Amino acid sequence: MTYELKRCRRRNPVIWLAMIALAAVLGISSRRFAAMLPGFIAAYAGDTFWAFAAFLGIGLILPRASTRTVAMLAMAFFVAIELSQLYHAPWIDSIRQTTLGGLVLGFGFLWSDLVCYAVGVVLGVLVDVIGGIVTGEDGS
Repeated sequence: MTYELKRCRRRNPVIWLAMIALAAVLGISSRRFAAMLPGFIAAYAGDTFWAFAAFLGIGLILPRASTRTVAMLAMAFFVAIELSQLYHAPWIDSIRQTTLGGLVLGFGFLWSDLVCYAVGVVLGVLVDVIGGIVTGEDGS
C-alpha cells in the first residue's frame, strides 16, 4: 500500500492547534535562548518552526485540502514573503518595525531562510502523512 500526498479525512483541529502552539513556543524559544543552543540550531530553528506552524495553520484553515495542496500553498507563501524582503518602501519597512510585522515579513532576503522554510514544510508533510497512517486513513 502506498501513501500518496492526498487527503479524504478532515484534520483534527484540536491536535493541529496544539501542534501550532508547540511550534510557536519552540520557535520563539530558539530565538530567546539562542545563546544556550548550538549555533546551527540557534540560527535556523526559528525559521524552520515558523514554516512548520504556517503549514499547520494552512492545513487547519483548509482541513480537507490534500497534503500536497497545503505544502504548495505554504511554499508559495514563504517564497512571496522572502521575495518581499527585497522591497524596501517606507510603508512596508514601518510595518516590519512592529513585532508582528517583523515576525511575519522579516527584514532581509536570505537564501538560507528558503531552505529552512522548505524543511519546515517537509516536517509538516511528514506529520500530516504519518497522522494519516497512524489513524488508518491513507486518503485513498
